[in-house]
Amino acid sequence: MSFNPSQREAILHKDGPMLVLAGPGSGKTLVITERTKHLITEYGVNPANILVITFTRAAATEMKERFLRLMSGKSYPVTFGTFHAVFFAILKHAYNYRADNIVREEQRMSCMRELIKRHHLEYEDEAEFAAAILGEIGLVKNTGIQVANYYSTNCAEEMFRKLYNEYHEYLYQHRLIDFEDMLVYTWELFKERKDILGAWQKKYQYILIDEFQDINQMQFEIVKLLAGDRQNIFAVGDDDQSIYRFRGARPELMLRFPKEIPNTKTVLLDTNYRSQACVVDAAQNLIGHNRERFSKRILAKKERESAVETAVFESQREENLRIIRDIADAAERGRNYREFAVLFRTNTQPRLLMEQLMEYNIPFCTRDKIPNLYEHWIAKDIFAYIRIALGSRERKDFLQIMNRPKRYISRESLDEETVAFDVWEWYYREQEQPWVAERIKTLEYDIKQLTRMNPFAAINYIRKKIGYDEFCAEYADYRRIRADELYDVLDELQESAKGYDDYNTWFDHIDAYEKELEELYKVQANQPDSVALTTLHSAKGLEYEEVYLIDVNEGVMPYKKAVLDADIEEERRMFYVGMTRAKKNLHLFSVRQMNQKDADISRFIAETKERVNPPCR
Repeated sequence: MSFNPSQREAILHKDGPMLVLAGPGSGKTLVITERTKHLITEYGVNPANILVITFTRAAATEMKERFLRLMSGKSYPVTFGTFHAVFFAILKHAYNYRADNIVREEQRMSCMRELIKRHHLEYEDEAEFAAAILGEIGLVKNTGIQVANYYSTNCAEEMFRKLYNEYHEYLYQHRLIDFEDMLVYTWELFKERKDILGAWQKKYQYILIDEFQDINQMQFEIVKLLAGDRQNIFAVGDDDQSIYRFRGARPELMLRFPKEIPNTKTVLLDTNYRSQACVVDAAQNLIGHNRERFSKRILAKKERESAVETAVFESQREENLRIIRDIADAAERGRNYREFAVLFRTNTQPRLLMEQLMEYNIPFCTRDKIPNLYEHWIAKDIFAYIRIALGSRERKDFLQIMNRPKRYISRESLDEETVAFDVWEWYYREQEQPWVAERIKTLEYDIKQLTRMNPFAAINYIRKKIGYDEFCAEYADYRRIRADELYDVLDELQESAKGYDDYNTWFDHIDAYEKELEELYKVQANQPDSVALTTLHSAKGLEYEEVYLIDVNEGVMPYKKAVLDADIEEERRMFYVGMTRAKKNLHLFSVRQMNQKDADISRFIAETKERVNPPCR
């Protein structure tokens, strides 16, 4: 097999640290497996002394299989594994841990739910809140900072520290560890037991790390300890594709590598074998606007075939119809659905597209869990209002909405399963609080108004006249989240109701959609020829002939939460990852209106057309 000069330099490297900057489609897996082979066959390194680390089990399996093919199927005791698998193996030897000492996800969630109840914390979506707190706990451990110095984005600092400590106590009492503990405990073990560290340093004399840009502080500290004086760290990655800061990954760790590890050699894999030239050039233009990066220029091996398409549509519905037409036309010409991918920033974006794909019988698969809009707690509140307008007198419906917005109605005033919606009865029960009775009277009036409306108008009335938007603003303030995140759900729900003349027709559509979606999830694993729908995060490492990036608008790409320069640079890296998934054609689509609001075209569109001189590091 022939290699280009930079690939050859990396493959032939033997001792000392090396940083391999591997651009998209540049053959980094090839380089890692070939270098592993070369260490064994040409330099006589004992394969048992080689450790190859990846970030996912699937990547480790693929790497091992490619290595075995290189070695003509003959087995060698090279260790291929994820950080967590390798570190857990170390802990097993030191502490006799077994697989059942690893806490299961349902145990973590159950523990956190119990802590939430113990502290009388009330949230509309308890599962979402529990998952967010567990994510923050993981972030604290991955970054190695003291919990006392961490400021939670989900609850008060003092409460977060209580949840953190009590969760840790739960694990300790049950002799359980989570994935982050595998890192912390390994680091502590190596720092405290030099004899154990020395044994593992002797075992793993050559360390190769894939996707190095995704490393977190704790992983980096352990790798440096494990490498010892030999410093045989072969770090392969692309700082321009570091997109997991929310998990603790820090691209600056890769940028600091040559300074932290003396005598590091650096090689750039600068040839993209995946994408045609126009895609590579546009992606390079974009990422050149980032300042915190290694200065590099990637060249395309494939010739220029066609320009990157940028288009603006009036609405998301029109944007989706254009994609559907493209795919349907291509399928008629004999192309496979699996050649197409639609990429988006958040997992809530494709819901309308999914409905439209179903209408046109185009098979698709999702690589992410796409939340069902109609199962969101906000949607359930709206549905409860409408059910009452349609005549429901179920206690659960009234309990759902009676204090959304706040009316100060007590649960005790609704003590029967069926509610006689009698204002005078409620007046009697709340007679010591006349302002409450007045709110009940207003609620009755509002419910009567809803009976005369179509679904779109009803949602608007609930939001503006009844005051549900104000309730959302108060809740967002309590949860320390942005109110516009909740307004987005309301906007999307209202948009989905457009065009339906009555509630029953809308509800019938929702029921049909949910049943079809359930069926789709059941069969999509057995439907390989389907259009891929994926977030930018989940698209990393994949490639498709045709790639559509949708809703390339300010507030989406870059995301509205991105305020600091570091946040914008991360958003730009995500967009870069999305662009470089395209092998042949890349389509960047924006809209003028999103959920009935004016939307600005993303700055990233212009940046793909601007060649900049990147700053040097």
